[in-house]
Amino acid sequence: MIKIGWLYPDLMSTYGDRGNIICLQKRLQWRGKQSEIIPIDVHTSENQLKSVDIIIGGGSQDIAQEIVMRDLRGTKGKIIKSLIEKGLPALFVCGAPQIMGNYYEPAWGKRIEGLGIFDMVTKNPGKDAERCIGNVTAEVLWDNVGAPDHEPTIITGFENHGGRTYLGNGAKPFAKIIKGNGNNSEDGTEGVVYKNAIGCYFHGPLLPRNPIVADYLLSLVVGKEFSNN
Repeated sequence: MIKIGWLYPDLMSTYGDRGNIICLQKRLQWRGKQSEIIPIDVHTSENQLKSVDIIIGGGSQDIAQEIVMRDLRGTKGKIIKSLIEKGLPALFVCGAPQIMGNYYEPAWGKRIEGLGIFDMVTKNPGKDAERCIGNVTAEVLWDNVGAPDHEPTIITGFENHGGRTYLGNGAKPFAKIIKGNGNNSEDGTEGVVYKNAIGCYFHGPLLPRNPIVADYLLSLVVGKEFSNN
């Protein structure tokens, strides 16, 4: 039984990111694997959280991020950080990687301190600034992901974010932008990688549109049968 941890499904499922969960479930099912969804929210026990095989997080509004971070500042946040450090696969989209970063500065209100898993910061330049929105295309940087022998991969999606993300020295980008804004509309980077955790701005959602990424993540959970399929 593969246990998929779904990060705050009631608060962080903006822009159809639930589709990433459905994609993983179906691709497991097609290969005869059973799966179980473990919601990671205020009701999740420590033992439930420690039992997950992969974590998926989606987009959210600023107010939802603040609510989530209040809950994660305790034991749950420490457990998630420990799991990622041990190599647990994870995919965080849009608002989710901002929570996993060092901090997020919204257009108004106080800075939201993150878990510090990704060495990055996100800043919203202000309520009057243009959002980074539209179709986006990028090439996955498999060397950064830890799969240098993987075939070259172009991914597509849709981005819609006000924040601009800047990576620190301890982080690597997930992909390089071909078309679109990516992390900040400045340096041509998209997303972030740390160990087996990936963060990105790709909605669409990402995994149904780009199943090669889904199979890569699942290969980290169940083995090579998901690689290059």
